[in-house]
Amino acid sequence: MEYTISIPEPSGHYFHVELYCSGVNEETIDMKMPEWMPGYYQLMHYSRLVEHFSATTIAGQDLTITAVNENTWRISNPGHKAFKLRYKVKAEKQFVANSFIDSTHGYIIPGSAFMYIKGRINTPVKVKLNMYREWKNVVTGLEPVEGIPNTFKAPDFDILYDCPILMGNLEELPSFKVNGIEHRFIGYKMGSFDKQMFMDKLKKVVESSVAVIGDIPFNQYTFIAIGPGRGGIEHLNNSTVSFSGDGLDTPGAMNRVMNFLAHEYFHHYNVKRIRPFELGPFDYDQGSKTNLLWVSEGLSVYYEYMIVKRAGVVDEETLFRNFENNINGFENDPGRPYQSLTQASYETWKDGPFGRQGQEGDRSISYYEKGPVVGLILDIAIRNETQNKRSLDDVMRFLYRHYYKELQRGFTDAEFQQACEITAGSSLTEVFEYVYTTRELDYNKWLGYAGLQISSETNVGTGKKKFTIQRLPDMAVQQQEILRSLLGVK
Repeated sequence: MEYTISIPEPSGHYFHVELYCSGVNEETIDMKMPEWMPGYYQLMHYSRLVEHFSATTIAGQDLTITAVNENTWRISNPGHKAFKLRYKVKAEKQFVANSFIDSTHGYIIPGSAFMYIKGRINTPVKVKLNMYREWKNVVTGLEPVEGIPNTFKAPDFDILYDCPILMGNLEELPSFKVNGIEHRFIGYKMGSFDKQMFMDKLKKVVESSVAVIGDIPFNQYTFIAIGPGRGGIEHLNNSTVSFSGDGLDTPGAMNRVMNFLAHEYFHHYNVKRIRPFELGPFDYDQGSKTNLLWVSEGLSVYYEYMIVKRAGVVDEETLFRNFENNINGFENDPGRPYQSLTQASYETWKDGPFGRQGQEGDRSISYYEKGPVVGLILDIAIRNETQNKRSLDDVMRFLYRHYYKELQRGFTDAEFQQACEITAGSSLTEVFEYVYTTRELDYNKWLGYAGLQISSETNVGTGKKKFTIQRLPDMAVQQQEILRSLLGVK
């Protein structure tokens, strides 16, 4: 299957797609467009953006097209001949999970651009880009076809859909290597900032991330900065991030962007490879629902905080403030008594990733808020049970080695808890009640094992609580050891 993307007039917010396909010995062929993209757990209905769909033989004879459902078109091809499909895709909404085209750049979500044949998701794909004449650069995680400019290939559609494409007049920052593997940062409209300092900090963040697992499973990694905005989406060898360097001249702004990039980078381990059982093979029609987004997303938030602290990018006070923000958000959420972490994970398709914030009768929570807090408790519990000999890092390394490398599959809810309990050498039922139920979190019990305590005060006007984390004034030896190792202090 060979695709050509053309962008003759980008100001109209369209790109044109042509597919050449041969070797399909069937009289009817169902062509499907994904309804979502892995990494963003909402139905996007990309098929609604398709216009002027046509199918012909190579000789130009029209083939009959029948709409089967919203995202499936049936092609009648009685002669089993090679055929061409042509269609246009509207790309006018600027968002990390949407394709967007204007006169300055093009950002293409492959799931919104490339149809696959039903039942043939494993077919190899080639993509040629006919860029707008004023654009000079293209960046994507796809493998280039040697000797043919702006042409790329993928072994199957899962890999194709995992590699967004950015085109325009792009800027590349000085790359760096970690364990011999090159890491690049390329983007559109990146703004004015100290770019060498930025990349020096990012290198420390990547080194700290790699240290958790101890393996780099790709030949090159690319941070693809798609321009100012919000949001990022992780992929196997790249991440697409909304980014502007303008305003990075304050420590707070720099810390926030390093947290963000640490999160997206760590995702190439946690969710792309260390993954829930349901997240692959993907259901591109209905979405792939799982109870374990609190692990994939919530623990990635936990690790973003720990990674930047261990990298020396932020201090202890900033780390505590990060956790306090999540605790305050969760504890003041009206949905807290009603929805568990597993329910929040499963229901994200209707509630949204942050729950139904600000809505009357809200009975949902965000796994982005409770997830990292439970991650902190889980890590401390494992360290306490093993006299600080093991940690959540050991769990993540086991999941990576056993399920990703050895079994080449995802893990179930029970298998994740089992991995944690084997690592701890004891039952962690009490901790996992915070996952499966709405039981109140006993912060001081668990934080106390790491020499920490939490206090709160209530705002009389709003009724909201404000929580603060501090060190205990007196710590036993094991408390000191756990806190030092947790903070990455040698």
